[in-house]
Amino acid sequence: MAGDKLIVLDALDKARTQLYHFTAIVIAGMGFFTDAYDLFCISLVSKLLGRIYYTKEGAPKPGTLPPNVADAVNGVALCGTLAGQLFFGWLGDKLGRKKVYGITLVLMVVCSVASGLSFGHSANSVMATLCFFRFWLGFGIGGDYPLSATIMSEYANKKTRGAFIAAVFAMQGFGILGGGIVALIVSSAFKNKYDPPAYRVDAAASLPSQSDYVWRIILMFGALPAALTYYWRMKMPETARYTALVAKNAKQAAADMSKVLQVNIEAEEEKIDRLAVEPSNSFGLFSKEFAKRHGLHLLGTTTTWFLLDIAFYSQNLFQKDIFSKIGWIPSSETMSALDEVFKIARAQTLIALFSTVPGYWFTVAFIDYMGRFAIQLMGFFFMTVFMFALAIPYNHWIQKSNRIGFVIIYALTFFFANFGPNSTTFIVPAEIFPARLRSTCHGISAASGKAGAIVGAFGFLYAAQSQDPAKVDAGYPTGIGVKNSLLVLGGINFLGMLFTLLVPESKGKSLEELTGENEDESGDISEQTAGARTVPV
Repeated sequence: MAGDKLIVLDALDKARTQLYHFTAIVIAGMGFFTDAYDLFCISLVSKLLGRIYYTKEGAPKPGTLPPNVADAVNGVALCGTLAGQLFFGWLGDKLGRKKVYGITLVLMVVCSVASGLSFGHSANSVMATLCFFRFWLGFGIGGDYPLSATIMSEYANKKTRGAFIAAVFAMQGFGILGGGIVALIVSSAFKNKYDPPAYRVDAAASLPSQSDYVWRIILMFGALPAALTYYWRMKMPETARYTALVAKNAKQAAADMSKVLQVNIEAEEEKIDRLAVEPSNSFGLFSKEFAKRHGLHLLGTTTTWFLLDIAFYSQNLFQKDIFSKIGWIPSSETMSALDEVFKIARAQTLIALFSTVPGYWFTVAFIDYMGRFAIQLMGFFFMTVFMFALAIPYNHWIQKSNRIGFVIIYALTFFFANFGPNSTTFIVPAEIFPARLRSTCHGISAASGKAGAIVGAFGFLYAAQSQDPAKVDAGYPTGIGVKNSLLVLGGINFLGMLFTLLVPESKGKSLEELTGENEDESGDISEQTAGARTVPV
């Protein structure tokens, strides 16, 4: 239905790659840098928090966060993120992407700083304050998911849309890497200044009072990159697809994109008025028509993101515990508090540098050639294979001579998570749903993912505990052990592979081809539904 395609949308689809594309990637991507930094930096400092606030005088080992406190500190930001994804996803379709985009950024900046300023008269009051601000930090982060993905998909041309959205999401890898680097720098600076001994040498001296500044600086640093991009976020025009297809303002859409693309674009008010009354452009989220057209697609995007995040977040948030179990990070009593932060950060930085970050950018490079479906299926497959490869001969891997092999295979699971479903589950929901519901459906899909992250974060914390009561961390019940936890995660990844069959291929198609918008009801039905095939042909 090329004749009925709005000129402004056709111009966006056919635009050559130019400066405004890269500007949008940087503006949206710095939000994702902050998102990842803020969500994952807590794993770098949680051991330090346990030492500062829960060490008992004369104890043979330094203190750790009690189970309920560890649950809250690790999981509260994820709960906030889930709520934010649903709320801001819905709000982005009601008020517009741009209006809501600034709100999320301000919330992230304020709550990042406030998290580092958490004070109280007791350990529990400090943790309660920290959890309060991390919930609202997560709420702001949640809004960034549907808005960044939707804005980038609606700005991009159809030829390289996948790479552009993937590039925004790839900044998450740099956020994880950045968190590790900041923690390395801060802990090294304090360690060189105060040179504390190991806990078992001198328990009191192993934790200098200045250590309390370390976790606060690390948490607050997340505000900086977000604050630097606020001005440019506010300068971005609303996306033409929202302005034309949702707000029904043809003149504004044409004027905005004429400036962006530096060409003259005609305002087609009559065509927008005609398309607005078509039934295909008016059905709601809870209608039979939506269920018929997009019900299986939404089921596919929600289930795959849910299953992926169970594995991805449990691995990320608790990699320090896995590395401790295999001896890559020494036992806590053999280190000072600052040395422990340094070694946890070093492990996270190495994993991020050699597996997490490359995985994201492999997706950027290949997604518009291989397609979303193939990359997601491949990623889940290799995550399943490598997880079982770790779990089945687990007793072999924990031998000192085999630890490097364990770390390599563990790193490969991260590589194929990111060169796989961790990227594609973010990209596809921003492409396959109608403009008036796009941000909402992406928010629902992302919230489903965060529900999986909460299951992974809380579940793995308990499940990975030893089956031997003598080896369980203080305050925890016995679990199923790391080996069985890895087996469970392998099974979850296999389910993700099966549910991927519900996800349509969107490579090389315009957003309107995929959704059936911008077309008369009298058009060729086969053309309208061509983008809805589940398996690519």
